[in-house]
Amino acid sequence: MWEGKKVSVVFSTYNEKDSIRNYIDDLFKTNVVDEVIAVNNNAVKGTKEEIDKTKAKQFFESKQGYGYGYRRALKEATGDIIIMTEPDGSFLAKDIFKLLIYSDDFEVVLGTRTVDSMIWDNANMGYFLKWGNFFVAKLIEFLYGTTHLSDVGCTLRLIKRTTLDKINKHFTVGSSHFGPEMILLIIKTKTKFVEIPI
Repeated sequence: MWEGKKVSVVFSTYNEKDSIRNYIDDLFKTNVVDEVIAVNNNAVKGTKEEIDKTKAKQFFESKQGYGYGYRRALKEATGDIIIMTEPDGSFLAKDIFKLLIYSDDFEVVLGTRTVDSMIWDNANMGYFLKWGNFFVAKLIEFLYGTTHLSDVGCTLRLIKRTTLDKINKHFTVGSSHFGPEMILLIIKTKTKFVEIPI
């Protein structure tokens, strides 16, 4: 619980068998996470068994793709506050606090990894990915006249249940473009959001 609100942490998994169990355990050790939703998106052999050793709720999504996995995870979450993340070592469990402290004032909190000093050594943020995310973020910022955006691809983000309920029926993307689609829906519904370095 975070200030009386139930916290769900959700992710989709495909190739994180070696890191997933420790990450889930670390999330529960924060003492603010009420549930972890792990969507097995045709994950590598052994992933199911690793998740089964934890307190996470495991669901299976047969439609292959980042977007399909996360759409299923969001559907299964029961929290008032939902945090999207990845179990691949890009983020630490304690990073959720960076998002939660803004949840009183914003409906959505987006992470950004375009600040060099905030990028961990094992994060998946190569040169092309970093600048590609930055370019698309600036394009969206320009086209929609929105607040500051610097990373449309960061998968660490927080969304409140009330906002998710407003945009959930409009999701269409099943691939890796789900993240930018979500941001566009947030902007189009004039939802109050903030972007913070992770």
